[in-house]
Amino acid sequence: MTNATTEQLRVIPLGKTIGAQIDGIDLAATLDADTVAFLKDAWERHLVLRFRGQSHLSLQGQIAFSRHFGELDKRPIPAKAMHSSVQQLPEEIAVISNVKIGAQPIGGLGDGESVWHADMTYNPKPPRAALLHAQEVPAQGGDTEFLNLYAAYEALPQGLKQTIAELECIHDASLNSAGELRLGFERVTDPRHTVGARHPLVRIHPVTGRKSLYLGRRRNACVPGLPLADSEDLLDTLWAHAVQDAFTWRQQWQAGDLVAWDNRVTLHRRDAFDPQARRLMYRTQVSDRVQ
Repeated sequence: MTNATTEQLRVIPLGKTIGAQIDGIDLAATLDADTVAFLKDAWERHLVLRFRGQSHLSLQGQIAFSRHFGELDKRPIPAKAMHSSVQQLPEEIAVISNVKIGAQPIGGLGDGESVWHADMTYNPKPPRAALLHAQEVPAQGGDTEFLNLYAAYEALPQGLKQTIAELECIHDASLNSAGELRLGFERVTDPRHTVGARHPLVRIHPVTGRKSLYLGRRRNACVPGLPLADSEDLLDTLWAHAVQDAFTWRQQWQAGDLVAWDNRVTLHRRDAFDPQARRLMYRTQVSDRVQ
C-alpha cells in the first residue's frame, strides 16, 4: 500500500457477532500483498467490513479495489432499464438509487424497505461478495442491517440442526428484495411452484469449512420433499431464529462509506426512507466462479 503498512491498519469490531471498521487505509492507493492478506483475514473473521472517509474513491478505484477479492461480475441490473447515463458506466458498476431523471430511474431498488435476503441466491452460483460505496445518503432512514448466518446456525437447538442437516430449499427467482416482480417471471402464489435454484439449508463455507444456515430470502421459499405446511412451519422457525438482534448489526450510512460483505454467510436488509431524499450508491459484485 502506498505510504502505509499493515501496522497502520486498525480493525474495530462494530457488532456483537458481525461487522468491523477498518481504519488507516486509503482505498484509492495501491495495495501490496500483505495489506490485501490483512483485509482478507479481517473479512473472513468479521464477514462485513466498513471503510469510512472514502469519498474520493473513483469508480475505477472501486473496481480495482474490489478485484483484490476475486473476479467481478457485470452488473446484474440491465442498464437498458435505466437512464441513458447509467449505460455509460463501467460494466462492473451497478447503481443502487431512488434518483430519477425525468421519469426514468438511474438505479435499482428505489426507496422502499428491502427485506432480509442474500444476493441472487436464486442462481446456482450466487456471488461471493458485494461492495457498496455511498455517494449520497438521506438524513434519516436507508440504514442497512447485516446478519451472521454462522452464529445463527451455531445457536440452533441440536435437534433442529439434525432435522435440517440434509434438507434443501428452493430460492424463489420471481421477486427481488423490494418485492418487485422480475421481468419474464409470473407471480408465484403457491411456494410449491417456486422457480429458482435449490441450495442446502446448511452450507459449509468453502474457505473456512464452518457450517452456516443458508436461507436466501423467505418469500416463496420451499423445502422440497416436505408437505407444504411442514415446509412453511420449518422455514418460519428458522427465519424467526435467524433474525434475532443477537446476530445482527446496523450500518448507518455516511457519504464516503464503502461496505463489503461476504454474501455466502450473511443476510442483509434496508430500511425505507423519504422518497424525496436522494440516495445514490455504486455496487461491485465478486463472482463465486473458480479462478
